[in-house]
This record gives sequence, C-alpha cells and structure tokens, in this order.
Amino acid sequence: MWQQGDSGEMSYENALIYVDSLTLGGFTDWRLPNTYEAYSILIHQNANPAINTTFFTKTGAEYWWTADVQVNDATRQWLTNGGGGIGNHKKSEALSAGGTKKIHVRAVRDINIPTTLTQRYLDNGNGTITDNLTGLVWQKVPNTNALTWEDALNYAENLSLAGENNWRLPNIKELQTLAEVSLTNPCINTNFFAVSGAKKYWASTSLPNQTTKAWYLDTQFGITTYDLKSVPYYVICVSGGTQKTTNIADIHTPNISIFPNPSFGTLHLQSEIKIEQLEIFDILGKMVLSKNNLENDTTIFMDKKGLYWMNIRFENQVITKMIVIQ
Repeated sequence: MWQQGDSGEMSYENALIYVDSLTLGGFTDWRLPNTYEAYSILIHQNANPAINTTFFTKTGAEYWWTADVQVNDATRQWLTNGGGGIGNHKKSEALSAGGTKKIHVRAVRDINIPTTLTQRYLDNGNGTITDNLTGLVWQKVPNTNALTWEDALNYAENLSLAGENNWRLPNIKELQTLAEVSLTNPCINTNFFAVSGAKKYWASTSLPNQTTKAWYLDTQFGITTYDLKSVPYYVICVSGGTQKTTNIADIHTPNISIFPNPSFGTLHLQSEIKIEQLEIFDILGKMVLSKNNLENDTTIFMDKKGLYWMNIRFENQVITKMIVIQ
C-alpha cells in the first residue's frame, strides 16, 4: 500500500522520522520503500514525472528516498527520480542537508505478512537461469560484444538458446530486477550469471520524449539511466515468463485468460484444464497468496496495489503471468 502524495522535500534523517511518525489511512506502520518497491511504481512511458498521475499526486519532487544504502558507502542512499531512473546519491545532496536536490518521501506499508523465497535463482543447466522472483528466464552468458541499441534488438530477436527462439531484449524494469544493492562490480549475482566487472546493458525501453535514446543498466552499482541508441552497450536476453519442466517433450501449454488486467482488485482466471496450484508473489518475491486445486474458472481478490507475478502450476509445467493491481 502506497502513500498517494508525498512528504515534501526533506533530508534522509528527517525522512526516517517522517515515516516512523506517519499516520495515514488509519495506519501507523509506514516505512521507506526498498529499491525494488520504489522502482516498481515508475512508468517509463510517461515523461517527467515517470509515475501514474491518475493515482499518485504530482508534486515538486525530483527524487524519492529509498531505505537502501549504497554498499560500502554509508554516505550514499539509493533514490528513484522523476525521470524514471534510480541511482546512488550522497545524502548531503538533499536541499535540506545543504545540497540542491529536492528529495521527497513516498511511504509504503505491507498489508500481508511477507513470505520470502528460499532460493531466488535456478540454473536450468542449459545456458539459462530462471528467476523465481519474477518468473523470467534469462540468458546465463550475456553477449560478449557491445552493440548499438538497434543491433541489440536484432541480436535478441535472432537468438536461439536452450531450444527456444522467443528471446528478447528486456525492458528497463525487468532488467533492473537483476541489480542487487548488496553487490557491486558487478551488481548481478555471479554465482548464477557468467558476468564479470562493471558493464552497461541495453534495455528495450526508449525515452517517450527522446526517441533517439534508450534506457540501460550500469552494473557497477545498479544505476539505470539512458544514452543515445548509437552507443554500443552489452546485451543480456530474457524469455517471457513461461517455464516448462525439463526433459519432457511436446507438452501442451494450456490456454490461460486473466481479466481484467490491470485490475482494481478482482481478477478472473480461466484455464482450459484444472490448476494444481496458484501462487502470487510481489516484486520482492514475497508470497501474498497461495491456493491449491482450483477449478477452470476462478476469481482472485487482491487488496494491495502493485505489480505481481502469478505462478500457475499444472501437472507438467508452470506458467508465470504478470498482473497489475491499480
């Protein structure tokens, strides 16, 4: 659950005091969002501010505080910004701390008791990595040659890996989920991904008001920003969220319908066969709903706005779908 407006400009120290003393909507358990949560509400199709102003109040904020500190540098805090990026900034840059930046707070709170994934990544043993947080399947070994944005799109479109050819360039929100604030140089988990050192990776997301530029992830710390599409950066491809069990050939993928999506809290799930298990995770991998042995046509109720991943388990496979609660 998010604060609709924000706090106004304040220092980091005052931001902590603000959320600790905030009473809103009858609740007192508000807090600063972490980087994943803060980034999840950015809308990159919108020019500054890159938020949904139908639901969130447009304010004078240039940046918003998160709860995450830069690893190995307690003077820096992670901030999202009105342009749609995320970066590590000195706390002293805040206007109230003697700097020049208008940094606000948009508080968040949990509705359900969070359940954390026991293992985020799964090495599929075929050159791909499944992210249990998002349901996405990633290329384990990124392309070793830097490419322009157009060439990166073509590379992804023509990639054949692990018997699949449905690879694509990730959008910036998908790409940012690989960044871990506890890691640097690179900020991607090297226990699973064959990456080394800091590199910049293209996203498919263009700027809405500057179509010659696109977003990228810098893996030195995990900053997202943009550059001209003619600049060569690296590529890590993603496959769109359907995970099949290994070593079983010719499995029929059931037709699934989820509507409306986005939804205001009530979703209808229809499948041509019975569903063995349904699990819904938030952007942090916290399980918020779990149901077993569902009928072909069922209704799901969600009471917290946000982006979620729905794992739909059948006898021989798991299909992952993204849902949005407004």
